[in-house]
Amino acid sequence: LVDQLITLGFNMNFAPVVDVNVDPSSPAIGALGRSFSGDAAIVIAHARAFSAAHREGGVIPVLKHFPGHGSAGADSHLGLVDVTSTYEEDRELAPYRTLIDENGVDVIMTAHVMHRGRDADYPATLSKVFLQDILRDQLGFKGVVISDDMQMAAITDQFGFSEAVVRAVIAGNDIILSANNIVYDDMMPYAIKAAILQGVDVGKISIARIREASNRVYALKRRYGIIE
Repeated sequence: LVDQLITLGFNMNFAPVVDVNVDPSSPAIGALGRSFSGDAAIVIAHARAFSAAHREGGVIPVLKHFPGHGSAGADSHLGLVDVTSTYEEDRELAPYRTLIDENGVDVIMTAHVMHRGRDADYPATLSKVFLQDILRDQLGFKGVVISDDMQMAAITDQFGFSEAVVRAVIAGNDIILSANNIVYDDMMPYAIKAAILQGVDVGKISIARIREASNRVYALKRRYGIIE
């Protein structure tokens, strides 16, 4: 797989999925066979091997979907997903906690899931509680955070586009992802850039936050030899 990715010119793979299979019928994870296991230890072992092979081959692995999508009873591609009553924190954070402690994680992708017990206002992608308090402070992650696709209905149906982009940056996303697989718009990167610039201009996004994100991305590129 790694050799194929390199041959095709890819330097990043949005995998492994480290969502624990809490609900085997979860429409975006368990029902599609996207989870390694319902046992967090098995998820960790597979993710460790998968990530190590990618890193050794020079392809950046991306763990997803933080803080865990395995208990979700709905698909965040189609709308906002609430895991408040189903989320099993110790079990679902275990892959992140262990692999971060082992220095085995370069990039983490967020999940568009809502946990009202943790943050009553925003899903994890837009939440400083999840991305700063839990991921950075509690788990000690120092790498790059990338949002899940900002064109998914969990975001677009609930928040204005510019508002969501600005909020994602403030929350702690270092890269904003637009997959263009739901609604194709070849101007989307420019729209994201414009939203961020406007957020900076009006003082919602600090220059320090931009520099912080930029420094993390450049450090990642240097680590993998993408830039000198």
